[in-house]
Amino acid sequence: MTGRPAAFLDRDGVLIEDSGYPHRPEDLKLIPGAAAAVRRMNQAGYRTVIVTNQSGVARGLFSEETMNAFNDLLVARLAEEGAIIDAVYSAPFHPEAIEARYRHPDHPDRKPNPGMLLRAIAEHDLDPTQSFIIGDQTRDLQAGERAGVVGYLFEGGDLDAFVRDVVGL
Repeated sequence: MTGRPAAFLDRDGVLIEDSGYPHRPEDLKLIPGAAAAVRRMNQAGYRTVIVTNQSGVARGLFSEETMNAFNDLLVARLAEEGAIIDAVYSAPFHPEAIEARYRHPDHPDRKPNPGMLLRAIAEHDLDPTQSFIIGDQTRDLQAGERAGVVGYLFEGGDLDAFVRDVVGL
């Protein structure tokens, strides 16, 4: 592999507070140190990629368009603080989805499956052996492992301190 290193980041519980299917602008509350952590990863030469399960779409709680607008708002909010997100991958699938197009018993993109990471690796010329994922659930780390990417479990607190002290950047 000759690609670039990447920092794969779960969204809810890592970059923003997990308030239970956040999708409205008022739901966007950055985790302490989130922007500083993304800036730190940017400065260290990592492509930053959000990989997020969004079963709220499948459950009919909000539309895919609303999800995309919320993700765009998050990217813009981080950019205001000098933190660049290079790509966002979302998996709006669930085995018990209300709409058939989102219903899948085990969609390849839905973590713990590695589909979002594998697509990002291919589409952005990323090197999984130089990359890592930060997630707040074991399924995030399992997706990383299945994609050949080391994982770090974030259990809250200051994300920038975590990236500095645990990830070593």
